[in-house]
Amino acid sequence: MYIFASMKVIIPVAGIGSRLKPHTHTQPKSLIPVAGKPILGHIMDRLTKAGCTEFVFIIGYLGDKIEQYITSHYPDCTCHFVIQTLGKGTGHAIWLARDLIQPEEELFIVLGDTIFEADLQTVLQSEGTFLGVKKVEDPRLFGVAELDEGGNISKLVEKPSIPKSNLALVGLYKISEGAELMRCLTYLIENEIRTQNEFHLTDALMCMVSGGVKMRTFAVEQWFDCGKKEIILQTNRTLLDRGSVPVNDPARFPGSIIVEPVYIGENVQIKDSIIGPHVSIGNDASIQRSIISNSIIGPYAELRNAIMENSLVGSDATLVGTVQSLNLGDSAEINLS
Repeated sequence: MYIFASMKVIIPVAGIGSRLKPHTHTQPKSLIPVAGKPILGHIMDRLTKAGCTEFVFIIGYLGDKIEQYITSHYPDCTCHFVIQTLGKGTGHAIWLARDLIQPEEELFIVLGDTIFEADLQTVLQSEGTFLGVKKVEDPRLFGVAELDEGGNISKLVEKPSIPKSNLALVGLYKISEGAELMRCLTYLIENEIRTQNEFHLTDALMCMVSGGVKMRTFAVEQWFDCGKKEIILQTNRTLLDRGSVPVNDPARFPGSIIVEPVYIGENVQIKDSIIGPHVSIGNDASIQRSIISNSIIGPYAELRNAIMENSLVGSDATLVGTVQSLNLGDSAEINLS
């Protein structure tokens, strides 16, 4: 019987998050809050619940904020931080952790902008190498796994122009042959073998398959690639609908209407406003005379006289709208949009 031992988890979080600017000018993408918790916090909670205790974070731009968050919120975990100064792809990021990997050590790799729902306990306790997949409508945007008749992975292709499978790699990789992965990554990097000008983890995994390593897939129930504002808001809605986060007592905001589900952080002030549904508000935010739905409001943000939906408001941001005083005669028509 295969006996599960806690394995080393590698989480690349060095990306600059260009699709989420201006939010990523001041904080890493993985620390953007979703349903009351940073993206990275959702990932860490799932991993620690599954029994993982040792982590390697590949950090880069604003990496000190990630290190501060992890050390303060997960003090019982053993954590290592490796710096990636140049954006050369996920394969290069994983390769930078090579000195921390023992020859016979198993690895679990999780991309740092991916919130997921999967049976991690079963995957971690299974012998062999397994890649998380989910069927998608347009596989051209992802790494794709092709399977043989026995259910083993026969081919892995990064962002194929003509996909032969709709099984997308979702950023979860349980690798039993850690040394072989590092050997393949080293081969790619030393020989400058790139795809779309980057060293991709998918290409290293295909190198392993070509070398005889057997890989299988496991199904990921839910997967949110939080690289765009729209996906972050969708993730926020889904987690709130499921009751995946605690909701503080809405009755403490007299004069306001709270339409659940919402998440309201500590020390939040709400006055004469309508909040919800699907709104997350960070700690110490202040909202007055506003109507907000389907939005994420960062900590210490201040909103007054705002009508807002489908919005992402950063930490310490301030928005002051206008209050109209009108005197309209019969059959008048005014459009303030």
